[in-house]
Amino acid sequence: MFPPSTLFFLSILCDIISNMETIVAFDLYGTLLSTESIVNQLEKHFDHAQAHSISALWRRYQLEYTWRLNSMERYEDFSTITRNSLLHTLADYKTRLSDDDMEQVMRAYDNLSTFADVKPTLTRIASDLSIQAVVFSNGTKSMVSNSVLRSEDLSPHASTFQDVITVDEIQQYKPARACYQHLARKMGRDPTTMNNIWLVSGNPFDVVGARSTGMQAIWVDREGGGWKDAVSPDLRPTATVHSLEQVVQEIQKHKEGLKI
Repeated sequence: MFPPSTLFFLSILCDIISNMETIVAFDLYGTLLSTESIVNQLEKHFDHAQAHSISALWRRYQLEYTWRLNSMERYEDFSTITRNSLLHTLADYKTRLSDDDMEQVMRAYDNLSTFADVKPTLTRIASDLSIQAVVFSNGTKSMVSNSVLRSEDLSPHASTFQDVITVDEIQQYKPARACYQHLARKMGRDPTTMNNIWLVSGNPFDVVGARSTGMQAIWVDREGGGWKDAVSPDLRPTATVHSLEQVVQEIQKHKEGLKI
């Protein structure tokens, strides 16, 4: 047994070491996984152009449903939202899928393709002891775990992530403040001071939500269109990258800037 004074010292040391590590929370859908890759499955039932249109509208309704539910203070899990938003999309196109085909499309959502920049980025982060990488998603624990552990593209990098954090436990969706505070608590950090936690997301609404809580946020602008979100003009990304491969460099630049 260590004496109380030693235990106290060790506790402080552990806190210091923990706070030296940079938490980097990666959004899943639209950041690591391409939601557009579901087109391959949809093309089994629709022509190429219609499959692309259905995929885009499905994603729009999927996000819209989460925001509506937040506003109504109601909750449906992300799997249910994903199914219902697809049904809405198909109704808009005056078409439908059989129950079996719906199940196949939904299962394909667990095996979305990663973007090309994911593999080199996660390979680099896996060897960087200063970074604690986690997945932080609106998806259900089951959906996200299936994607991380079973996806052909993402599963080889599953060990890079120290945790998978979803909104199931708080039953609110991003960009609700409670979601980002939940992330901080799960990582053992104070939710009132989150400037040492980084979000990496390709979704502007997610970036704005994180910044509104004091988190750092990197927006992944793969299309190079520039930042346009004006919902709250003072809330902008800490940094913008065109590839995930620039993420670690941007975090390091930010840290060095704080030291000057």
